[in-house]
Amino acid sequence: MRADKILKNISLLIIGLLFSLIVVIQKPIAQENLTDLDIRVKQIALECRNEVKKQLTKLISQNQLTSNQLFDTFYIPIPNTNPQKYNTQYDSLTDIYLLHILDKYLKRDKKLIFVVAVDRNGYLPTHNSKYSQFLTDDADFNTKNNRTKRLFNDRTGLAAARNTEEYLLQKYNRDTGESLADLSVPIYINGRHWGAIRIGYFRDD
Repeated sequence: MRADKILKNISLLIIGLLFSLIVVIQKPIAQENLTDLDIRVKQIALECRNEVKKQLTKLISQNQLTSNQLFDTFYIPIPNTNPQKYNTQYDSLTDIYLLHILDKYLKRDKKLIFVVAVDRNGYLPTHNSKYSQFLTDDADFNTKNNRTKRLFNDRTGLAAARNTEEYLLQKYNRDTGESLADLSVPIYINGRHWGAIRIGYFRDD
């Protein structure tokens, strides 16, 4: 069984590497071309990033989490989940310490659809409370209402997760059928690029 998990994780890493080769990272839209809403969302993303970074760094400094655990990319499939979900060495901690931060920033503007933190492979350990409802046998319900602990390694997701510019604004065709704007800012933990804050919202256009 463990061999199967290893093969699955190797496959995920290969897929991620292939995506990173074919994905063309969009250049950030110049600040002067951002709408007032874009600028507001960018500021929310930066403030959220700072809080998330502070909390993760604190967990490491207090020996509740190690850097190796936080940067671990061995994704353990959660049985009987559709879409497939994964656990890591740290997602139970982000459920405790990041959820309230992400939810707080989601409430900052009614146009925001989600505010999340993802690692460099698009893994989302803790989603907003509204997208962490109880799992059911209905894959469509789960896709819309329980989106936590999934790998969002589609083109948009990986571009956001791996971008190292100040910010990245993209169009995101969500698997729920919605077309959103996706603004992300990178997260560095002790000088290492861990991933990004992603905010999805309805843009003024």
